[in-house]
Amino acid sequence: MRIQVLPSHLINQIAAGEVIERPASVVKELLENSLDAGADAIEVDIEQGGLRRIRVRDNGCGIPPAELPIALSRHATSKIATLDDLERIESLGFRGEALPSIASVSRLRLSSAAVGESSGWSVPGEGSERAPAPAPVAHPVGTTVDVVDLFYNTPARRKFMRTEATEFKHIEQLVRRLALSCFPVALTLQHNRRAVLQLPPALSREAQEQRIAQICGQVFLEQAVHVEHAAAGMALRGWIALPTFSRSQPDLQFFYVNHRMVRDKLVTHAVRQAYADVLYQGRHPAFVLFLEMDPAAVDVNAHPTKQEVRFRDSRLIHDFLSKTLHEALAQVRPAPTAGQPSPRPPSFTASPTWPGRVPVQAGMALDVHEQIAGYAALHPRPAPAADSHGSEQEAGEYPLGYALAQLHGVYILAQNARGLVLVDMHAAHERITYEGLKVSFAAQGIRSQPLLVPLGLRVNRREADACESQRESFAALGFEIDRGGPEHLLVRQVPALLHATDIDALVRDVLSDLIEHGTSQRLQDTMNEILSTMACHGSVRAHRRLSVEEMNALLRDLENTERGGQCNHGRPTWVQIDLAELDKLFLRGR
Repeated sequence: MRIQVLPSHLINQIAAGEVIERPASVVKELLENSLDAGADAIEVDIEQGGLRRIRVRDNGCGIPPAELPIALSRHATSKIATLDDLERIESLGFRGEALPSIASVSRLRLSSAAVGESSGWSVPGEGSERAPAPAPVAHPVGTTVDVVDLFYNTPARRKFMRTEATEFKHIEQLVRRLALSCFPVALTLQHNRRAVLQLPPALSREAQEQRIAQICGQVFLEQAVHVEHAAAGMALRGWIALPTFSRSQPDLQFFYVNHRMVRDKLVTHAVRQAYADVLYQGRHPAFVLFLEMDPAAVDVNAHPTKQEVRFRDSRLIHDFLSKTLHEALAQVRPAPTAGQPSPRPPSFTASPTWPGRVPVQAGMALDVHEQIAGYAALHPRPAPAADSHGSEQEAGEYPLGYALAQLHGVYILAQNARGLVLVDMHAAHERITYEGLKVSFAAQGIRSQPLLVPLGLRVNRREADACESQRESFAALGFEIDRGGPEHLLVRQVPALLHATDIDALVRDVLSDLIEHGTSQRLQDTMNEILSTMACHGSVRAHRRLSVEEMNALLRDLENTERGGQCNHGRPTWVQIDLAELDKLFLRGR
């Protein structure tokens, strides 16, 4: 076949195949155009899951009549003009392909009135290079894009569409996700003339949290910690859920870079690393996070749908995210109860300098193999009598209150100003012991153990290069690894704590992390797993009788322990039952 230039209509349809996957893809492109136009009110009307009709109306700056036909041409945009613009994208859309691509697979009409114009103008989109001249139309300042009969001329694509309900579900999820990136904008979503979502502008933090509750659920907000931290030219803010609000699926994970919603493996890995010590295996964290950074430091032109980005310094981004969120989770403690009617977790605001150090609990005077009876010597203060009037006052001094009794040798029942606190005795002591072991281990440093016979590993050249470039990082963690050839490594020394682990598999996993993410936490995680096991076996067992003094000592240590709300396996260590909840159980007040 001879080489020939493809017809413009076919070129647009090929481009549409890259950008327009389903009706939700159309909605995404049009909403992003509206946001780039400075709109603060957007209406989205959907009919029959978007296959029959998609109409997006905004009150943005509008398009002058002379530019309407140009807007339907390929590679036409107002958002970039030079290569420098392309290297620091600050808008959501920029390629200039969305409108002509949509027009090539639908019956599209573009109507708009620019600021300062006395009337609006409209032009149909036919997928051709030359759009007809615009015609006058009554239209307020802003733009309306009306997309009818999507994929009417590409039956093969239409055949792969799902049911009306499924396609609209994708649209609704998309609008909800975008709504979190544009708090000042009012958003309305209708399906078959029925209002589905009505979101007013959210300018204050309280209003933003109301929008988050409407999109993610009130329970998420009640179990979320507010995070705000700036360092190294970046700023991270948002909300992360406590580990006890983990999910079976990653369905409540919203991450935005410069207000652009993205899905990124590096970000996912960094967040999971921050939750490593507190998340139950197989569960997923929930979060709404916004990262602001220099647009020149992130490449948003990595994928046609613009949902993936590429960071210039991925290691810096990874460490910034994981350390900030790790600190935020570590600082969550039981809040003082006096005068605090709400159980909402506190906010976390890190210092503007980095790195920072979070104050940690003092090392426990208990060796891991000792019994919990030593608590009495550490905390000689006796608990006040439970039936005295004074206990009601003093219970407010401590978030977890004072112990009343022990239930079946498993739970501690305590009273604070808000009501009843139930503490899982073993889970609580396990977390306290584990954090103490980590502090002690960090203070003593990593002791290395030479191998009598060096362990030889056959790896590929890329892995050998990564190991050689990270030799100092391995040495800091107690490893001595030499390169024995282009594809051969010699492990001569390992951390003493890891002598019984599978060194071969561990080193290979670390190298895989270094190649994929530029960093690895596997060595630390493996050491922590061993410390966690030691803490589990060294903690007070169920059915052990404790005195009131011992129980109160346990409560005090738990209040001052990082990540004290969960045990090492991600289970809660304590729960609060307010007096109002107890009153409901007994129908008091009726």
